[in-house]
Amino acid sequence: MDGNSLGALPIAARERLEHVVKAEWGKGLIKSWNDAGWIALNERVGAKIAPLVGAHPKEVVLADSTSVNLFKTVATAAVLNAGRKKIISEAGNFPTDLYMMEGLTAFMKGDLELKVTARDDILEALDEDTAVLLLTHVHYVSGAMFDMAAVTKTAHEKGVLVVWDLSHSAGAVTLALSEAGADFAVGCGYKYLNGGPGAPAFIYAAERHHGAMAQPLSGWFGHKCPFDFVDTFEPKDGIARMTTGTTPVLAASALESALSVFDGLDMETVRTKSVALTDLFIALCEKDLGAYGFTVVPCGDDARGSHVSLMHDEGYAIMAALIDHGVIGDFRAPNNLRFGFTPLYMSFVDVWDAVETLHRIMKKKIWDHAKYKERNAVT
Repeated sequence: MDGNSLGALPIAARERLEHVVKAEWGKGLIKSWNDAGWIALNERVGAKIAPLVGAHPKEVVLADSTSVNLFKTVATAAVLNAGRKKIISEAGNFPTDLYMMEGLTAFMKGDLELKVTARDDILEALDEDTAVLLLTHVHYVSGAMFDMAAVTKTAHEKGVLVVWDLSHSAGAVTLALSEAGADFAVGCGYKYLNGGPGAPAFIYAAERHHGAMAQPLSGWFGHKCPFDFVDTFEPKDGIARMTTGTTPVLAASALESALSVFDGLDMETVRTKSVALTDLFIALCEKDLGAYGFTVVPCGDDARGSHVSLMHDEGYAIMAALIDHGVIGDFRAPNNLRFGFTPLYMSFVDVWDAVETLHRIMKKKIWDHAKYKERNAVT
């Protein structure tokens, strides 16, 4: 129940990695950049992600990590919206989003500044000095999901460009970046897309920005003719100019194969099952666990993504006991037990079994053991 943090291993990805290691790398060596198509991996994988996020194939590319892509896209958007200096984001956003913006604004030494505001006040905070609005589409703790089209429309009416973080959305909920008029978006490959630990991330940039966008990390993979080895940078055309360094071939190959499980799937169908799974989990928790002090983290008036968090004062120990008993979720400080619902491979029986296990752990006070209260480095 943690596909929102690390997706399960697809059979196709395991088989593809074995082939890449033994044949493409082991025998083909450097020839495989041409013969096995490694050189086009980032654009090929981006095109496979595009339909999952509601974008055109030439608007998405595989590149770097989510954190690096946040830096690149927000910096790019700020330059496109020159003359304005504020970056607005949500208080309590995923930490790396805010950390990267702190780094970017510190680097710019006053030319850009970050302002964080409460969720309900975000749109009112947008003013004539706001260059970029950076939001995570599905909140990493609460699961609350912004209305992308409505938020983007309001931001554009105020002259603000919008960057969406889709890390907790892509592959689990219905997305329509192009239809919503989004400017830029980023997302990771290792959660609902099942690309493996540390899988590369992706960038979306609306085609209308391609001619003018110039990202700050102008590495050789973003060069128009990288194998000319000239001293001066000239960006590639289109979305590929948002790339920076050499594609991590093993990781990118695993992600490319993992994406094959989405072939022929309508994301509306995926979303329907996601809602049914989360609704069942919440209903069972409210029925069976209310007496033990659990509270479902609310989403307010927003729709919910594909994970649910339960608050409990002993959340860490309870989750540690759950994991020890075969139900793998995760813990998010200060007191949130987080459960992900990956529609591709989670069943309704899994949900029943998970709640039953949690009920047993609480009833028998299994969690109240010293070994479950020792914090691990990763929670």
